[in-house]
Amino acid sequence: MNRARLNEAETRAELIDPALREAGWGVVDGSRVGREVIAPGRLIGAGRRGKQDIADYVLFYHGQKLAVIEAKKQDLQPTEGLAQAKRYAERLQARFAYSTNGLEIYRVDMETGAEGPVDDWPAPDALWGETFKEPDPWRERFGAEPFEDKGGAWQPRYYQHNAINRALEAIADGNDRILLTLATGTGKTAIAFQVAWKLFHARWSLAARETGEPARRPRILFLADRNILANQAFNDFSAFPEDALVRIDPQIIRQRGRVPKNGSVFFTIFQTFMTGTDEESRPAPNFGDYPPDFFDFIVIDECHRGGANDESNWRGILEYFAPAVQLGLTATPKRTHNADTYAYFGEPVYAYSLKDGINDGYLTPFKVQQIATTLDEYVYTDDDEILEGEVETGRRYREDDFNRVIEIRAREAHRIKLFMEKIDPREKTLVFCATQEHALAVRDLINQIKPISDPNYCVRVTANDGAEGERFLRTFQDNEKTIPTILTTSQKLSTGVDARNVRNIVLMRPVNSMIEFKQIIGRGTRLYDGKDYFTIYDFVKAYEHFNDPEWDGEPIEPERCSICNNQPCTCVVDPPKPCPVCAERPCVCEKEAPEPCPECGQRPCICLKRRKLRIKLADGKERTIQHMSATSYWSPEGKPMSAVQFVERLFGELPTLFRNEDELRELWSRPKTRKALLEGLEEKGYGIEQLREIARMIDAPNSDLFDVLAYIAWARPPISRAERVESHRPLIFDGIDYPQKEFLEFVLDHYVERGVTELDPDKLPHLIDLKYHSVCDAVRELGSVAGIRDVFVDFQRKLY
Repeated sequence: MNRARLNEAETRAELIDPALREAGWGVVDGSRVGREVIAPGRLIGAGRRGKQDIADYVLFYHGQKLAVIEAKKQDLQPTEGLAQAKRYAERLQARFAYSTNGLEIYRVDMETGAEGPVDDWPAPDALWGETFKEPDPWRERFGAEPFEDKGGAWQPRYYQHNAINRALEAIADGNDRILLTLATGTGKTAIAFQVAWKLFHARWSLAARETGEPARRPRILFLADRNILANQAFNDFSAFPEDALVRIDPQIIRQRGRVPKNGSVFFTIFQTFMTGTDEESRPAPNFGDYPPDFFDFIVIDECHRGGANDESNWRGILEYFAPAVQLGLTATPKRTHNADTYAYFGEPVYAYSLKDGINDGYLTPFKVQQIATTLDEYVYTDDDEILEGEVETGRRYREDDFNRVIEIRAREAHRIKLFMEKIDPREKTLVFCATQEHALAVRDLINQIKPISDPNYCVRVTANDGAEGERFLRTFQDNEKTIPTILTTSQKLSTGVDARNVRNIVLMRPVNSMIEFKQIIGRGTRLYDGKDYFTIYDFVKAYEHFNDPEWDGEPIEPERCSICNNQPCTCVVDPPKPCPVCAERPCVCEKEAPEPCPECGQRPCICLKRRKLRIKLADGKERTIQHMSATSYWSPEGKPMSAVQFVERLFGELPTLFRNEDELRELWSRPKTRKALLEGLEEKGYGIEQLREIARMIDAPNSDLFDVLAYIAWARPPISRAERVESHRPLIFDGIDYPQKEFLEFVLDHYVERGVTELDPDKLPHLIDLKYHSVCDAVRELGSVAGIRDVFVDFQRKLY
């Protein structure tokens, strides 16, 4: 056989595929050979993506990815693809990486580092034995249960497969506390579902773990801190048998007089478990109605939100159900604010960061529009009117004070006007406000200037909005629905809300916690068709979080205990003592209601709320609020970069079709050379649509594409088409008669409205027809057809 005649595809089909089959791959029960798209590629604008990462072969056995094979054509060296194979094996967490040209095979053990040529492909059992030295029946039982693929519509992404495997490995190893850290929008609930699915069908339980033999179905609890998260999970677990799923809510408990116990997979929120009464109507938490060993497996969603805090009542639930294996799900690496969560669960068995998700193409990139105004801080002067409350003379009110201590409606109205002018009013937008009352005011101000007539264009979704707010949120999450378009909120929507088509996030309150900042950013990162990036409008300098080394680095190394020197700490700690009155922990004593406030008569007191300082600005100040804005972009490494660098990341470097601005201007000002230039750019990936997309990204949608190119090439600030026309109008009309001036005014109006494509000579007949209805009428007004064409072409040199 002639080696040079076999290309890569032929090498695979004629040499590698038969050899793998002969070794038993795809033949031995439980074995499979797959070609895997590891990552679809970073979104690069105009619906395009960067280079995909695709593994030629992945060897599966008992649900585990054991090896990656990179194939090259027959006449290349067998190690030509080794670097790729190692990189792919590392990402897929496969033990072995192979590179081959079909005739020779080279292998690397990713765990020990041993590498070298081998004679043959290993059989599935042999490779399994090398990968897992110690037998574990639960590992094989979990692997034997296929994923629930929703009729073939769902396949795990590589990092989801890794996370599921790592969690199941930890369970098989007998770990009781397990943590998964994955960025918002990467499918943590889907991962929890697949783990639960395999436990359920493998008939794993605490009792089965002790005996080593499958027994009854496990009882699984999904625990969240908000109803919308529990409801989303309940729906996501719908592949389980209907009689296996149980939604625990207060209404069901009241109707039945007891907590539901018949089922396999239970869903509830911490608050429902913490409330309840005993038979004598005394306060008693509902979770106490279950025996401590009732649940075999508990999933704690968004576990960083205080669930593991020693001082939290939630911790009481987790400790009560201590026998259960507990899986924590979080989007935030270990930081000061959530150190207690990591102390409770230990280090994550798998982590996948926001940066990884964006670079792989599983999350959407973003840009930040920083906006500062002359009223970001305020000091009272006598010409302003105090509408309510008491002002502290000389005090400088800062961002943290606004809408909590002091309210200036004109300030909020100005900010709203600014971002409403910048966003596409049809795009779904989340606005984060200081308080529920502030969210109400922002909602009203948006609706007063809304460009769309629907009365529910902008709605508030906060705790106070109850069932109506939940209904609006469900509609907002429906990608087929366009109303409501904007939601205002304070805290409620910062985590766990799966709305994939959010294009804008507006920050109108400080975000002091890095954890919360990453959660808010996560509201926009979910993928959606046609969504190449989203925009953060930042009025509160939250962008400074990006400069913090904690922004998206690796989880920091945990500190060892200063006493036992272990991590996590193994010191013996006396548990909190039960209440001395009721002898329960947490305390269930009936508390006396507080007395009404003697001032306002309310319980709890609302005096402070009443005394919020409200200011009406003097007319001159209100009319002269100024602002400035700047756009920031963030690299795949999580570092700031220029707009030009960002565009180059998305589209590649600008082709060298012109050397300097003068040459670009010369080429652009003549229709024939402009057309040739545009065709050359299109061949290099900078087509009309890509350039328009860049114009939108640099906040210059109404600029000429000439300005877009000048901005990319030399960071030259773009001007709008209208500004270009106005600044060149005297030159354009110099030396021409009135009919020609009238015609060019008509052409320029079209140019300002639609862009440079209106200046193409191919558009001239259409423009003549629109203006004069016939060529004959145009000739009568303007002269010969050749003369009209000369006027149309010549004025463009003056325009640029």
